[in-house]
Amino acid sequence: MNNLALPFTVFLKEILLFIGGVGLLFRDVVRELFKGRFYWRLVSEQIYQIGMRSLPLIVITAMSIGMVMSLQFGLGLEKFGGKLYVPKLLAVTILREMGPVFTSLMLAARVGAGIASEIGSMVVTQQVDAIRALGTSPIKKIVIPRVLACLITLPMLVTLANIVGNLGGLIVGALELNLDPNFYLLKIMSTSSIQDYLSGFGKSFFFALFIAVPSCYFGLNVKNGTKEVGIATTKAVVTSSILIVVGDFFLSKLFWIFEKMI
Repeated sequence: MNNLALPFTVFLKEILLFIGGVGLLFRDVVRELFKGRFYWRLVSEQIYQIGMRSLPLIVITAMSIGMVMSLQFGLGLEKFGGKLYVPKLLAVTILREMGPVFTSLMLAARVGAGIASEIGSMVVTQQVDAIRALGTSPIKKIVIPRVLACLITLPMLVTLANIVGNLGGLIVGALELNLDPNFYLLKIMSTSSIQDYLSGFGKSFFFALFIAVPSCYFGLNVKNGTKEVGIATTKAVVTSSILIVVGDFFLSKLFWIFEKMI
């Protein structure tokens, strides 16, 4: 029992330290966001690095998901004469779940790793200490630009992924399932509601925090040289991905409750 209890105790301790550390970091971000000078240039640079440079990855992923799901739905429903329901099913699935979740996972893999490794390297090379020595807050110059950039770019990338994913489904629907493109487009427009879009769009802001804040936390907590930079990068990607997947369930439930209340 002692051999089993020890790893569990260490794991539980790491989780508690992570929750506490991320909570304190988020508190500092909110506190310093409205204090002192605001570095617009740093934010714009991060918007380019996080948003613009992720566009090809997001477009390819969204197009592939839309095409695969359209093909699978079509082949599955064709046995029951339900091929005409493919546009509706695909649109709702992409808008509510696949668009925001897969976009966030791709961004967590690319951006989360980049943030953790970049900040971790700055800690190892004592650049963060130099920022403190100059009387500037590392939170202000390092963390806040990345958090704001994720909050700005991820909802925009999710919107793009929704459009591209449905376009991929339309292409497969027309070429493989022999559905009329005008019918396909009309079904998407007539059956998709603003609630479907807002449900996925609203999740993207939470997913942005799930990516940016833990990645900054692991990067800032690198201590034992360059070897730990790789470990922090892995932890950032894994943790962000887990938070996105697990948080998606609770956010979906929350948005369903709000929709019933309205």
